[in-house]
Amino acid sequence: MGGMNAMKADTIEAQLHAMGDAARVAFTVLAAAPAEQKTKALTAMAKAIRASSAQILTANAKDYAAAQTKGLTSAMLDRLQLNDKRIASMAAGIEQIATLPDPIGKVIESWDNAENGLHFEKVAVPLGVIGIIYESRPNVTADAVAMCIKSGNACILRGGSESANSAHAIMDAIHHGLREAGLPHDVAQLVATTDREAVGVMLRMRGYLDVMIPRGGESLTRRVAEESLVPTILHLTGNCHIYIHDAADTAKAVRIVHNAKLRRTGICGALESLLIDRKVLKTIGAAVIKDLLDADCEVRGDAEIQKLDGRVKEATADDWGTEYLEKIVSAKVVDSTAEAIAHINRYGSHHTDAILTEDANVAEQFTRSIDSAIVLVNASTQFADGGEFGFGGEIGIATGRLHARGPVGAAQLATYKYIVTTKDAAGAIRAG
Repeated sequence: MGGMNAMKADTIEAQLHAMGDAARVAFTVLAAAPAEQKTKALTAMAKAIRASSAQILTANAKDYAAAQTKGLTSAMLDRLQLNDKRIASMAAGIEQIATLPDPIGKVIESWDNAENGLHFEKVAVPLGVIGIIYESRPNVTADAVAMCIKSGNACILRGGSESANSAHAIMDAIHHGLREAGLPHDVAQLVATTDREAVGVMLRMRGYLDVMIPRGGESLTRRVAEESLVPTILHLTGNCHIYIHDAADTAKAVRIVHNAKLRRTGICGALESLLIDRKVLKTIGAAVIKDLLDADCEVRGDAEIQKLDGRVKEATADDWGTEYLEKIVSAKVVDSTAEAIAHINRYGSHHTDAILTEDANVAEQFTRSIDSAIVLVNASTQFADGGEFGFGGEIGIATGRLHARGPVGAAQLATYKYIVTTKDAAGAIRAG
């Protein structure tokens, strides 16, 4: 049995290394492609996805039926399921990316050095070949490829087994668009096997992959963080907070908290933990808690939150750090903005956090002190989305500090190089 497993692993590794070789060759073509050709490819990809809607939905129905038998959570099922509206949104997202300025070739800085006569330009260039590992959300296939094409990067995608049929149907449409634009289809490849060994192989593909991006649950992202030999842009959990300050507006607070928790509970920008200033606990706080409970959202609160409504369940210490991705929220009373900030920085995941207040000075204190990629004032945490930022989409929300932070769109999938020239026809040499 051990010999058979080793043989299987060797086969998977050989397949992925061959994909890596093909991706590096294709990358040289894509990196040199003019902006117009990349735009043509993206437009053709969007058109092909719309034209393939029936095939994509058929494939997705197979995935969804299989996922139901596996007992996936409602949040996972919601992420997996496609419909006409979501496919149209997928295509529209690609078209939006196509209209964005080309991030590649942009001169970030330029200067002259009078002492040596050299002219320096810091120019944006692609990262290279990007490995993307994601779970049950099939639209990531289209989003990720579109952003990689826009930024001149080749990519190798490994989706979750739950969305395998959907991802392959979407990739077929993507390849149609690439062919129409005259770009090699190997700039975007999807790992065929659903064997978990493929993830381990990708994490060891230094020399083939330049960057690794995980998009999924905590177990996946932590595995990538711990095992990857390839530089990684991390997207960890979304334990998002809202702090209701004593200068908050009641109507805004009720509306924003409801949206942040319940618009879509299964996304990383969903509200998971609510902090309420003691001064407004029995007024604004009571109104917000009642609204959530009336909407069948489970509230797990401390002793004082429980006194507001008999339907509130007791929170445990584990609740403060939990990403539920369900109709559940933790709630706690705090005595000051400083206490709210300390709580968020301790228990949060550095993803997205918000304050509701009409006090500009307190808002400034909060935004300056919260150590998160996105900090909002009087807005729902569900705005933590690359499309809402005008990026045309995102591969995820990066919660680390390198290489990007916050929504990672096409412009964030670039690095730079220095181009140095001289006006001296004889050229320049280093003296001494």
